[in-house]
Amino acid sequence: MLYLCLLIGFVGQLIDGTLGMAYGVSCNTFLQTIYGASPLIASSIVHFSEIFASGISAFAHFKFKNVDKSLFIKLVIPGVIGGAAGALLLSEYGDHLKGAVSVYLIIMGVLILIKAFRNKKTKGKTNRGMICGLAAAGGALDAAGGGGWGPVVTSTLLFKTKEPSKAIGTANAAEFFVTLAESAVFAASVSGIGEYWKELVMMVIGGAAAAPIAAVLCKKINQKILLIIVGLLVIGLNVYNLINYIS
Repeated sequence: MLYLCLLIGFVGQLIDGTLGMAYGVSCNTFLQTIYGASPLIASSIVHFSEIFASGISAFAHFKFKNVDKSLFIKLVIPGVIGGAAGALLLSEYGDHLKGAVSVYLIIMGVLILIKAFRNKKTKGKTNRGMICGLAAAGGALDAAGGGGWGPVVTSTLLFKTKEPSKAIGTANAAEFFVTLAESAVFAASVSGIGEYWKELVMMVIGGAAAAPIAAVLCKKINQKILLIIVGLLVIGLNVYNLINYIS
């Protein structure tokens, strides 16, 4: 089981660092399904393990010039505030948001696919207010759902920008600071995480090993293929989530 945690951490971060999403969703699902961890405990463990993976991922994306520094600055502060607030409110409101978020993300997935097959290279408007609101919502939903920064923030940025690698790299770099804020709140308010320390360590090792590989793949992969993969991933995951939410 511990080696399985290592594999989950590696694969989750490999996908997340390349496509901008899926570490939180995959690891959170694994902990709840296989270990029977509560949503609060699972989200806490995922974010503690993600500190190391996202830190290495942020460094790698900066090194490979996948980061738009202006966009990065706009994302970090509201993302941190939203993440801290989401961690505080997890037990109260997290489940009630899942249906609406899934519908929004399915729409974004469709729009990303449309963008992938269009020849136009023009980008949408990304004003400061829109970016700040997006980051705050992404941070809050990430903490509440154990994963959500990538699907919410990255998928929206991918639709708005003409450079998928920059959208993914910038969102991943900002995620490190959001994860730090969420983990600080969880550390202060959640008990019972200590019994999962072995699983946490193995997920950290797997995620840390995958982070630099993913940053290279993000830079090298064909951008049209990247958009298609992300679009299908977003739609598939959230159709599944919506079906479970309704049932």
